[in-house]
Amino acid sequence: MKPKIFIDGEHGTTGLQIRALLSGRDDLEIISIPTERRKEAAARAEYLNAADVAILCLPDDAARESVALIANDTTRVIDASTAHRVADGWTYGFPEMDNAQTAAIAKAKRLANPGCWPQGPIAVLRPLVTAGLMPADFPITVNGISGYSGGGRPMIEDYVAKGEDAPEFLPYGLTLKHKHVPELRTYARLEHDPLMQPAVGNFAQGMITVVPLQLGSLKNVPTGAELHAAIADHYAGLAGGVVEVAPLGDLERTPEIDPEVYNGTNRMKLHVFANDKRAQALLIAVYDNLGKGASGAAVQNMDLMLGLKH
Repeated sequence: MKPKIFIDGEHGTTGLQIRALLSGRDDLEIISIPTERRKEAAARAEYLNAADVAILCLPDDAARESVALIANDTTRVIDASTAHRVADGWTYGFPEMDNAQTAAIAKAKRLANPGCWPQGPIAVLRPLVTAGLMPADFPITVNGISGYSGGGRPMIEDYVAKGEDAPEFLPYGLTLKHKHVPELRTYARLEHDPLMQPAVGNFAQGMITVVPLQLGSLKNVPTGAELHAAIADHYAGLAGGVVEVAPLGDLERTPEIDPEVYNGTNRMKLHVFANDKRAQALLIAVYDNLGKGASGAAVQNMDLMLGLKH
């Protein structure tokens, strides 16, 4: 019997992307609430409890409500909201984050799908903290740019309506209370909140995250080669992962640092750039905010939970 998949919120940005990714699959059964029953709480409860895996593409409060509607111990949940990303009893859905994470995801009953912004910084920082090259209390700054699809339907409609008049580069999160900071701090194993300075660009999807490091204050200053080796060794030891580490190079620029280069895929590529004389480094991640950053990650996690290979 094929596993039944219910996407709660399938008409939102992430839900539509997940539905599209699953549309050609013949190893799953997608179940959907009939249009005339879509606003019925009873219908949501019925379909949530009928699913083998329920994927929640909802605002935080609605996601919590959906979890509360599940009355059995068989429905497994993938929550794409921020509601459960650092909650007890929930597994974080970044398979490449740690050697044991794939196995943890495979057996998870409740899985929190990662946000788009934290995954790149976590991908470069966690191996360095784990290897002892960077102390957990080191002050961290994260910046970058994401396509406007990351803002959901209202931002998409606004950018599309404005066309060429839409801002090319728009910093946001200026209150320094970005919703992804708790998960970034938790899973990068940092002792202090990082300073996040995200921006949105006038393109639909894709993203770059950048972690600049002023290493000169450290007692033992790592070289660029040491940083790169720690990150590369981490991902080389993971089977079936989709995170790739670019070779260490002395480059002024490269076309690979393009926020749209991996659009439509679940790939992530990490880059290390360093100036050892200045004791400075840049850790860069390139990926699709709707791929590895949202819907693609949800499908990757679903396959791991169901033991399916794709």
